[in-house]
Formats: sequence, C-alpha cells, structure tokens
Amino acid sequence: MKKRQVVVRKRTEATTSDSTSSRPLSRVRYGECQKNHAAGIGGYAVDGCREFMASGGEGNDDALTCAACGCHRNFHRREVDAEVVCEYDSPL
Repeated sequence: MKKRQVVVRKRTEATTSDSTSSRPLSRVRYGECQKNHAAGIGGYAVDGCREFMASGGEGNDDALTCAACGCHRNFHRREVDAEVVCEYDSPL
C-alpha cells in the first residue's frame, strides 16, 4: 500500500472546520471597507477604501486600525485562502 499526500486548495469566505486527519494552513487578507457611514441618517454610503492597511506594527493597538479610512479591521471584508493537507493510504 502506497501512502499519498493530497493538497486541496480552496478560497472561502468563512473558516473551514478542522479535522483530525488534516492540517489546515490559512492566510487571511482584508479587502475593501464595508462600513456604512450614512447609517445614522438612514442612508447607505461607503468610503471607497479598497484594502486594509494597518496603521501600526503587529502586536500594537494601531495594527487593528486602517491607515486609509480610520476604520477598525472588522469593517473590512475578510478573505481566507485555505490550504488543507491530508495524508491517506491508497486502498489498492
């Protein structure tokens, strides 16, 4: 019986569930800002920020604030690039 390794790459919006036989490797990127700046007056308006850029270094409070629009990172669309590596034994 040969042991094979399979790599499955998929791009998802949500995180994938972990299984015991696979090792998920993921990279998170934050896209355009989705904050509604006109919610207080009953409208809908976004500022047009295309990508999250951290104001400070990692581990700093400014790392969660966007340098372009001043919003928190949670207002930006989250994109997860996930790679799941599974090992299995061939039945042949």
